[in-house]
Amino acid sequence: MPLAPADAPETVARIHEGMPVVDLLAHQLRRQLGNVDLDDLRSAGHEGLVGAARSFDPSHGVPFRRWANLKVRGAMIDAIRAQGNVPRRVYARLRAIEAADRVSEAAAEDEAQSPTKSDAEADARLDGYLARLATAMAVGLVAEASLDAEDAVDPVLSAEERLASHELGTFVRAAVDNQPEAERHLVKRHYFDGITFDEAAKELGLSKSWASRLHARAIEGIARELKRKKVAR
Repeated sequence: MPLAPADAPETVARIHEGMPVVDLLAHQLRRQLGNVDLDDLRSAGHEGLVGAARSFDPSHGVPFRRWANLKVRGAMIDAIRAQGNVPRRVYARLRAIEAADRVSEAAAEDEAQSPTKSDAEADARLDGYLARLATAMAVGLVAEASLDAEDAVDPVLSAEERLASHELGTFVRAAVDNQPEAERHLVKRHYFDGITFDEAAKELGLSKSWASRLHARAIEGIARELKRKKVAR
């Protein structure tokens, strides 16, 4: 997405400000996902950055770097998925990363709408955010381990690590099963059945924005279940 002559100076300044984010996220995703083309990630990230700079609204109270981080990584993930030949395990990891990004976006919206008024409130909000973030990633990783047996066994893991992974999976699946019907349906269909988030939202008759709110409730509910069972994050 090239710059347009009509782009305002502040938009161009944001694009230049966000350029380091593109390279950082491209390398980060490559480490997380394995054999993906770095130049393809950078290209998609640049388009995402331009879109983020043009759509950014400072009145929402979210710093541009944070907004750009979410939009750039989202553009990179869309580009990977569009390749059509991505291994199933990589798809599962993409869902885990997207889940964490949805948690981050929801947290940013909450902060913008209701800023913290005390250090104690800020600490509690941060603790809740970190728990939801870890839970979102855990759900995605458990979904990864639910793939075909030959794909699910990671030879790098020790016997103890495999046992811990299996136990985490048991706790997460139980927590998902204890969620209300709509939340449970969204999580199971998107993460464990592998359909897109938009498709899962459509099955529930929800817009993407409402499905995102439902997802946030689901992750929060699963996080509470895991905390109640003293599953360490």
